[in-house]
Amino acid sequence: MSSGKRPLSFIVAQSAMCAVLYAMGSYLTAYISSPWGSGQFRPAVVIPAVFSTLFGPMVGGLGAALGTLIVDSAKHGQIYVRSLVSAVPGNFVGFYLFGRLVKRFSWENYVKATQISLVVSNLIVAFLYVYFRVFVEASYPVIFQEAWVYVSLGLVAWWYVTMLPFVLFLGPPLIRAVASAFPGIVSEQMRSATVKGEALKKSFSLAMIVPGLVMLFVGVGIVFADPDWVMALNVAPNTVILAGMEAMFMIGGAILIFLGLLVLATGRFIIRRK
Repeated sequence: MSSGKRPLSFIVAQSAMCAVLYAMGSYLTAYISSPWGSGQFRPAVVIPAVFSTLFGPMVGGLGAALGTLIVDSAKHGQIYVRSLVSAVPGNFVGFYLFGRLVKRFSWENYVKATQISLVVSNLIVAFLYVYFRVFVEASYPVIFQEAWVYVSLGLVAWWYVTMLPFVLFLGPPLIRAVASAFPGIVSEQMRSATVKGEALKKSFSLAMIVPGLVMLFVGVGIVFADPDWVMALNVAPNTVILAGMEAMFMIGGAILIFLGLLVLATGRFIIRRK
């Protein structure tokens, strides 16, 4: 099962399991949103990342797409059209890409896959979602018509900074546990990398420190910029959202930097040598 082409029944079963777990995990935080009032806090994103790594890109992509539609529809009490046009394609592309990037498995590739796929997935979801609400539904405030690009980029930043630590910290021990318990369902590369437990503390720490510094720099820039000038650029439609942006970038960046430095300084991480 760990090599060769997997049967369709296997892909369907694992995709369904991924979707259910992703939906259940996402629902727990579905009512925590970004400073823009939309865009969920979703640490459960680690679930399709793990499934993409263990069972391949199609499983991760389908599971993520179906899972996000389930949770969004459950939250709103109906098939959620906004999810269909934005979250479903974004999640599918992002986690299909994740699975492709870790196909030749190593923990270095896992770090790269996390960074790339989160950016790609969130770009697709954010821009499709905001564009749909502003120009198709016209359900966002009118001022968002001029600021929709900034709102979209803000959502990308929000999702990235809140998702990255969970995929990097929780993903490896989950993958290691499954690979140890069921070695027959994973590749030899994955079994070998897991057993050897490549520490890679520098790769993991830099993956958080670098985006954390960028986030913190943006937050500091917003804090010290002239509010009237920032508002004139349509970076934020009002002062309340501007304050939320400041907090998001400052706090999110500081947390990422702290976690990255913690890994770098202590030398401790979830992947350990036996």
